[in-house]
Amino acid sequence: MSAGRLSLLAILLWVVLVAALAILFVKGMTKPGADGRTEIALAASERDQVLGEMRDLLKAVHGVIAWAGGPDQEADRQSAEQAARKAGMGMAADVNPALMAKLPLAFKQMGMSVHKDFDGLADAIAQQESPQQILQRLSSITARCTTCHDLYRLQEHK
Repeated sequence: MSAGRLSLLAILLWVVLVAALAILFVKGMTKPGADGRTEIALAASERDQVLGEMRDLLKAVHGVIAWAGGPDQEADRQSAEQAARKAGMGMAADVNPALMAKLPLAFKQMGMSVHKDFDGLADAIAQQESPQQILQRLSSITARCTTCHDLYRLQEHK
């Protein structure tokens, strides 16, 4: 095989690989589900990791709501800020790239926006926004949570 043909073949294989990776990045490991949601195929440990993160997000929501409805909001403000901060971008910092590749782009975008907004929520609590303002911010975050749960289902893939 000549050097020119070999170079052309290498370029063609590179283009195919880049296209496949781009499709995987956008689509993830998904298929249509029987209930109308998109199923995301994950290994059991990956599914457990994502569900664990979702539970931690819910704990942060609970921490903020407990503060906003509590009797001593000034005394508990710091604990509410810490609860929100735990769900921020720091939570997403060390996610496995192989897991991220399996998640569809819209799922990743919603997730990252939720983490970013939890950091903003923590900042707002620290800056003395009223409980009503905090609950409005939290409502915006949980709207994305419910949208995500309406759109996606984590399916264990063996």
